[in-house]
Amino acid sequence: MGHQPAGSRSSVVVVGSGFGGLAVTKGLRRLAVDVVAVDRNNFHTFQPLLYQVATAGLDAENVAASVRGIFADQARFDFRCAEVSAVDLDRRCVMAGKVRIPYDRLVLAAGATSSDYGVPGVGEHAFFLKTLAEAVRLRNHVLRQFEDAAADPSLVDQGALTVVVVGGGATGVELSGALVELFGHVLAKDFRRLDISAAKVVLLEATDHLLGAFSPPSRALALRTLTHRGVDVRFGAAVTRVEPGAVHLADGSAISTRTVAWVAGVRPVPLAERLGLPTDRSGRLAVEPDMHVPGHPEVFAIGDLAAGWPQLAPVAIQQGRHVARQIARALEGRETRPFRYRDKGTMATIGRNAAVAELPLGVHLGGFVAWVMWLVLHLVTLVGFRNRASVLLNWAWNYLTYDRGARLILQETSPLEGTSPLEEPSPPR
Repeated sequence: MGHQPAGSRSSVVVVGSGFGGLAVTKGLRRLAVDVVAVDRNNFHTFQPLLYQVATAGLDAENVAASVRGIFADQARFDFRCAEVSAVDLDRRCVMAGKVRIPYDRLVLAAGATSSDYGVPGVGEHAFFLKTLAEAVRLRNHVLRQFEDAAADPSLVDQGALTVVVVGGGATGVELSGALVELFGHVLAKDFRRLDISAAKVVLLEATDHLLGAFSPPSRALALRTLTHRGVDVRFGAAVTRVEPGAVHLADGSAISTRTVAWVAGVRPVPLAERLGLPTDRSGRLAVEPDMHVPGHPEVFAIGDLAAGWPQLAPVAIQQGRHVARQIARALEGRETRPFRYRDKGTMATIGRNAAVAELPLGVHLGGFVAWVMWLVLHLVTLVGFRNRASVLLNWAWNYLTYDRGARLILQETSPLEGTSPLEEPSPPR
């Protein structure tokens, strides 16, 4: 990675169009390099709001943006809509579909996918929430259960209106809070002849607390709020297997349900295993202080693929910007610098008018103020003015009317009918 000869052009391939991948590409826009982004989807997904797509709060297009559109004014940018199946580190090229794409420098930002931790039946019968397709599938399925129960009320006793959310992290808390609001404020008006009080949201957490990344006061506030709003929160509830009509727990009990939302954890995309590079116990790629992989200073790994760093969107964004700067330094013949993460705080929404926020210098907020902060932060970080305007209008309408306009059933397939959840690489959170 020596000094770039005068008049030559360097090529950078960025695998993944998540938060980290976008940050790298944007950071390279003023350099004399050709950038090729590769992703199996032609759009960027704003993953923090996928739970709102799954609960009919937002339409799918509100949280996605065309990758080509994002970089339409970046002259040296190109995009390949394909899945990267292999990387030839010696010849410096990636296989994207049937095409070989050469590179001088490679940034691996392909993110992570859901992990079932080897629990039997999860892959066949549960719903994940890492991709846009999975969010739409979960929404379709939940709404279909209410339609089926309206036609045949006996299905209620079989768990048709019971949603089990597995995982008490931020996504599990946000999804649970949004589901009880959907049931109590929206579907109760849609299904007047159906006993909506029978609809349940059960949140299962294997440990003894919610929101593991937060402080005890924030965890307690989340628990009080969810419980007050009707969520059945159960601690020490380890799932041993999932069947088409039930979830079985380690204590021998079972919960009748036709909907299991599995948000318990993630694992690196399969590409990480095929590279033959050093990894940690979870399969994430080992990285040097400047974020390049050991033995290959021309290859960087960021976001959920990089071992030793929190799997959070702000981390991926800062790493992406850092890598872009290090590529610029390398092109100038200068040494790279180590990455330093600046923690600007963590937030999670619990539902309407309720959230928790933990900021630097020990500032902890909860309730309405934290909720407004959460709304503003996600609105300004959403990609694209059109998406920001659409989301703002949807949120305003939902808040004023207690209505949600995106409750459409767009397809019929579900894991309960023998179709496994879509397995596709996801951008970092």
